[in-house]
Amino acid sequence: MKTAVCYYSHHHGNTRKVLEAMAGEGNLDLIDVTTRQTVRLEEYDCIGFASGIYGFDFQKAVVEFARQYLPQGKPVFFVYTYGGAKGSGAKSVAKIAREKNCPVLGEFSCKGYDTFGPFKLIGGIAKRHPDARDLENARKFYRKIQAQNPQG
Repeated sequence: MKTAVCYYSHHHGNTRKVLEAMAGEGNLDLIDVTTRQTVRLEEYDCIGFASGIYGFDFQKAVVEFARQYLPQGKPVFFVYTYGGAKGSGAKSVAKIAREKNCPVLGEFSCKGYDTFGPFKLIGGIAKRHPDARDLENARKFYRKIQAQNPQG
């Protein structure tokens, strides 16, 4: 199955660490939504969207990327990391997926080291996350996604 994950991972690279663990499980192309590149998501069997949680939701660049590039009817999944609360998680990208008639295969989330705003004053929260257990759970999640959508 040919899969792409369109992602944003900035502050501590938490989301990227999770995606790299998943990529070790199979054919997974990582697409950083902040770089200018030609994107042809219609060539993929399955598409993921990934981000840290910013203000209780996905980073806006990922949401806009999904709105612009997600083809109609493609199976999708969501991955996110969070320091404190996961908020509404993938709500905004899930809404776009519904509008484009894309079946949602699942959602994976885990804690990620966070030093944003006031958390910096106390040395951050969710230290040492994502940890080995988080990364193994991410790999299991991706294997499950592959099994649900074996085309390609």
